[in-house]
This record gives sequence, C-alpha cells and structure tokens, in this order.
Amino acid sequence: MTLTLPELAKKMKKIDFCMMVTKSEFGPIASRPMSNNGEVDYDGDSYFFSYTDTAKIRELTADPTVSLTFTAPPSLLGKPGIFVAVEGRASLIADKAVFDAHWTSDLDRWFPEGIDTPGIILIKVHADSVRYWDGEENGTIRL
Repeated sequence: MTLTLPELAKKMKKIDFCMMVTKSEFGPIASRPMSNNGEVDYDGDSYFFSYTDTAKIRELTADPTVSLTFTAPPSLLGKPGIFVAVEGRASLIADKAVFDAHWTSDLDRWFPEGIDTPGIILIKVHADSVRYWDGEENGTIRL
C-alpha cells in the first residue's frame, strides 16, 4: 500500500533535522545538516533559514536541484523508523513577511536579530518526488 502525502507527513512530524544535498561548487555534491524546525506539517515544501553568504546559497543559485534526506529511528515499541528522500528544486526568498510565517523561536540561536538579522534568506525546497522506506512499506509520491 502506498502512503498518501498526509500519511507520510504524519510519520515525518517529529523529524527536525535532514541532510541537504546540493551540486557543489568544488566537486560533484555537497551535504550539510539543516533544521526543518520540527513539528512541521509537510505538504511537499520544506523551508530552511540561512545566511546569504554561504556555499549552499551559491550552489543553489548556480543549480537549484536539491535532495533532502530525513530519518527517524525505530520506536521504543519496536516499530521501524522511516527513511525519506526528497528530490526537488530550491528557490530563495527574501521577503520578511514569508520569514515571519516560518519563524520559530528556536531559530534565535542562529539568527540573533530574528527576521531582521542582516544577510538572512529563506530556502524553499519544493519536492518533485518523495521516496520513503519504513521497514513495512515503501513507495514514491510524485508531486
């Protein structure tokens, strides 16, 4: 049985961090952990705050193709965890109203002036496809 996007989103609800993979400016690929800000209702779009003067922003500007990988460990009751691989395209957003809509207080740690932090930008990754494996089911959702 293939999961629907809302069913998959429920399984992803508690996953805060993912690995973002971009095409590197110095080699074939580059990976780095990014916070998904937890407790997010996944609808095929992921949002990540960054500073503009970073390698990942230069890489996404040159080629917006991106992959995100999420994982959740098995539960204490023995239910398997889940692995999720997202393939999509990134866009860069500099609109403070959009920042505000995606801001959580946990981000203050990295961006001390909140949405007014100089050099802040929002990365939106829109999924083209989402693959998942949870030990019981696997499938692909195309968006």
